[in-house]
Amino acid sequence: MTPTPHPTAPATVPATPPGTATAAGTLHPAADPEERLRRWRLVLGGGAAEGTGCELSGRDAAMDRTLGALYGGGRSGQGEGGGTERSAGLGGSAPRVARWLGDIRTYFPSSVVSVMQRDAIDRLGLSALLLEPEMLEAVEADVHLVGTLLSLNRAMPETTKETARAVVRKVVADLEKRLATRTRATLTGALDRSAKTYRPRHRDIDWDRTIRANLRHYLPEHGTVVPERLVGYGRADRAVKKDVVLCIDQSGSMAASVVFASVFGAVLASMRSIDTKLVVFDTAVVDLTDALDDPVDVLFGTQLGGGTDINRALAYCQSLITRPAETVVVLISDLYEGGIRDEMLRRVAAMKASGVQFVALLALSDEGAPAYDREHAAALAALGAPAFACTPDLFPEIMAAAIEKRPLPVPEP
Repeated sequence: MTPTPHPTAPATVPATPPGTATAAGTLHPAADPEERLRRWRLVLGGGAAEGTGCELSGRDAAMDRTLGALYGGGRSGQGEGGGTERSAGLGGSAPRVARWLGDIRTYFPSSVVSVMQRDAIDRLGLSALLLEPEMLEAVEADVHLVGTLLSLNRAMPETTKETARAVVRKVVADLEKRLATRTRATLTGALDRSAKTYRPRHRDIDWDRTIRANLRHYLPEHGTVVPERLVGYGRADRAVKKDVVLCIDQSGSMAASVVFASVFGAVLASMRSIDTKLVVFDTAVVDLTDALDDPVDVLFGTQLGGGTDINRALAYCQSLITRPAETVVVLISDLYEGGIRDEMLRRVAAMKASGVQFVALLALSDEGAPAYDREHAAALAALGAPAFACTPDLFPEIMAAAIEKRPLPVPEP
């Protein structure tokens, strides 16, 4: 009988220690019976019923102890005390958790480290331990950890806040490095193209629009179009060309979206030709526009969790609109509405009728589509505002399309 992996163990267990090279002509590990048993032993976790008969030593044994401390359930590396309680492995000691976090970074690649950290927070109740500075310093920082820190922000002691801000700042800096340059380049091009001019310089001529505008001047005998007027791209200037309002749901399920949206908000705010507003909401509405120059301040100004009143948030966003035809409103929410549904939809319809480009994102993260209110999503789609999840890499293209008033590049479901 083929052994069955422990249901809660991570799917990715390294077949060989990091850095081990395989020479040409060496037997593939999967074809080596001893290596196959080693792999199963690491996945199954030992115990009387694991059935491999494989003993671990050295690095493998240490790796097994780190897995046992988290996943327990019969693993031979169960932690001090030898019990089978889910929290038996790591206990309530922040220094021991910090050592464990260091161990998993030693034995596993960063993608697996992130999975194990999230599992530890969920399975072992580590939220309280995130309030300890020494534990924070040992954590592999990622978007999910930032979300956890933000959810604990109000309960965090002053001695921990500076460490937490350092963790958040590191993640934000990494995200800005990944996203800022492409976002600015994409949106600058969209802004230039959206500002048409009819007396362009030769290098600024938009040939596609020019040809379409002059098709009636086609000369078949010459096989060409003689343009009566030229259509060109407007050249960049210092004037504000577009107003963008980011309206972000800060309910607990939207943590990753809040992090990415704050980074994008800071990038947009750095562009002189875009006037950016940032609004976050649960049952209350908070305008964080004044903090946009520092996304870390934005993030610590949020309060993840609580209810949702989209209608109230959109009412506030409406009050910010002074140039409807030049405004893009981006609602980032899973659409679970605790406010007045019909009034929310009427507000969206009114904004679109006035010329506002309205974008509804169910998520702005790498995780894909979350759980969301399908009835509300269908109602928005019927108003011409399809709701869909968006990855951070696609967001610049979404914004460029909204700025140019062309169909949004909605990803395939």
